[in-house]
Amino acid sequence: MDYYNILGVDKNATPDEIKKAYRKLASQHHPDKGGDTAKFQQIQTAYDNLGDETKKQQYDNPINMHSPGGFAFNFGSGSIHDIFEQFGGIHNMFNQQRGIQTFRTRVNIHLIDAYRGTKKALQLHTNNGPSVISIDVPKGVMSGQQIKYENLLPNANLLVEFIVQPDLRFDRQMQDLYSNVPISMFDLITGTKIHFTTISGKMVEVEIKPMTQPHMQLKLIGQGMPVINSTHYGDQILLLKPFIPDNIHNEILDILRKHKS
Repeated sequence: MDYYNILGVDKNATPDEIKKAYRKLASQHHPDKGGDTAKFQQIQTAYDNLGDETKKQQYDNPINMHSPGGFAFNFGSGSIHDIFEQFGGIHNMFNQQRGIQTFRTRVNIHLIDAYRGTKKALQLHTNNGPSVISIDVPKGVMSGQQIKYENLLPNANLLVEFIVQPDLRFDRQMQDLYSNVPISMFDLITGTKIHFTTISGKMVEVEIKPMTQPHMQLKLIGQGMPVINSTHYGDQILLLKPFIPDNIHNEILDILRKHKS
């Protein structure tokens, strides 16, 4: 993934130029403004890497994926090119003073994995043969967030950057989730009850009061994403997206015409 190309900036761009390009693209492609969620996520990931000086240096100057100690990570079948495309590359850094190697990689997870927490198995090849390392994905991890795992190997740590894939139902903004809810204009006028399934799988009943305005936001407190290393949760925001039914009786149309202001 070419982060410079995504943001439309040169490799010699200044931090201010990178930030300006990010803000412009993020505003254009934000899902709340009808933008594509996948495109917005790409823009966010690109800025997460280029907007941070340390990450930018690591991106501009990747280190060979094999370590002096003879370790290498393998994430399944496929060529090295496939592995780099899927996980963004694996780098190894060696601390000469402490004698500790730090492996760095990127792992894709689904939003539900970030909600529930899960385990990921990474296949490791050493001079003694293959082995599997299991890591815990913490609840509430953010896309672009890095987690350091220590003591997985003798004299070696693992630094994992998690990339949370976009979800069709939920648009994540920090710990809050936003979801579009189609609703008939008549239901907004007369009032109704709708059922919504949260990311936890819980179905909740939501009351729509009479004369509710289009595009109103309804908040389900505590039904969003967990806050990492905390017992707190964000909120679920329902965005009411009104539509006009295809079949409306002429009698209803006549009444609406008479009451039209």
